[in-house]
Amino acid sequence: MENLKNIWKPELYRIQMEAPTPKRIICENCPYRPEFYGKEYHGVMGHKEATLLLEEEPNGAFLIRKGNELNDFYTLSWRFNDRIHHYKLYYDGTHYIKDKRYDCIYDLVADGLIFCHMELKAHHILEMINCRTNYTESPYVTLNRRKLNTLSKMQQASNKSSPIFHKNENKIVEVDNDVKKTLDLTPMLEDSPLLFKYLKAHSFKLHTFKGLNWCELCANFLWGFTAQGVKCEDCGFIAHSKCSERVPNHCLPDLKKLRGVFGIDLTTLLNAHSSTLPFVVRKCVNEIEARGMDSEGIYRVSGFADEIEALKMAFDKDGESTDLSVFSNINVIAGTLKLYLRLLPVPLITYDVHPKLISAIQTKTTALQVTMLRECLDLLPPAHFNCLQYMVQHLNRVSQHADVNKMSAHNLSTVFAPTLVATPPAITDLAFEIRALQALIEFCPQIYYGSK
Repeated sequence: MENLKNIWKPELYRIQMEAPTPKRIICENCPYRPEFYGKEYHGVMGHKEATLLLEEEPNGAFLIRKGNELNDFYTLSWRFNDRIHHYKLYYDGTHYIKDKRYDCIYDLVADGLIFCHMELKAHHILEMINCRTNYTESPYVTLNRRKLNTLSKMQQASNKSSPIFHKNENKIVEVDNDVKKTLDLTPMLEDSPLLFKYLKAHSFKLHTFKGLNWCELCANFLWGFTAQGVKCEDCGFIAHSKCSERVPNHCLPDLKKLRGVFGIDLTTLLNAHSSTLPFVVRKCVNEIEARGMDSEGIYRVSGFADEIEALKMAFDKDGESTDLSVFSNINVIAGTLKLYLRLLPVPLITYDVHPKLISAIQTKTTALQVTMLRECLDLLPPAHFNCLQYMVQHLNRVSQHADVNKMSAHNLSTVFAPTLVATPPAITDLAFEIRALQALIEFCPQIYYGSK
């Protein structure tokens, strides 16, 4: 652990400690004081009078005023770097500056003083942060090297044993501005032959951290008291807002951070379980193919809502070990599978692929449709590609029993198009989406295996 001692960089923390602290300049007898300001409010006051009150005070001294009776805003005047500065104030239930919000004006001033102090005293460090960031040497990778190795080995073992078709064995395909590029991620670290099958973008959200925190990309302190940086909702990665823009799509969600399996982003779930296919999809499909292929109206006939909810809860609670045999009604299992797919935040056929899918199905010849549909599928994220392939192959097998179960490729596509295809809310007529999914089911062997 010797090499971890100096992983975090304390310079910004030290500079923050030197920032001036707020000092309220009190006005005891001020009529018509707004309810969201305290005794720091001085009523109507020009900037010259405010300057006279503050110029003999230490840096950090501040007051609130109204420039004149006609103004519809208030002004913050403070002393910083031995000069008097004036700023407009905003309030809509909380005090705010851009996307930062504060419960009281004192907190806004304290955070603002730190921000200005950093810009003045730490600009050289901030510039270095923007140009000297190495992900493979970041605290996140350094501290989690063992965990990353374990996840990698689990995923490689899963990939080797998986019967699902992979688009590329040692590389993954990422789409950027409609241009496909291959990224080789092995080896990602010098001592770890990492192979991550799925690229997963982080779900960064602005976050207010309690206590002291450091960026897991650049190792520098997250300065300030409010909205100091961002945090990934899926894996917990912490970073400066600017640093987060340079973090690679390498989100590795923790199993304990996931709440069940329904409604979880597909790539997030598969990364967390080191899997190539959601176990909900695999288990439901296996059960349906074992005892439901001849069931009339399979996927069209609804199961009992309370039993579907019970199976959903069982999957969320018991995961892979969920016993489907206790649900005698096969339509309950089919309904649960449809529910899982419907609750995916991003449907299997994604929003950016949707218009290309519609263009493909409108081509004149079947051969050209097959070619263009295959090109559309290649644009899907790998997790979506594999899961859609698995489902389409399953639906193709279901359609082969249409003389008994009455579920032709057209009937199945009518049922699944609203679930599998991401369509903008304004689209209500799914005729093209149904035709496209029907083509995927009917021409499944040619599309996925290139057979004639």
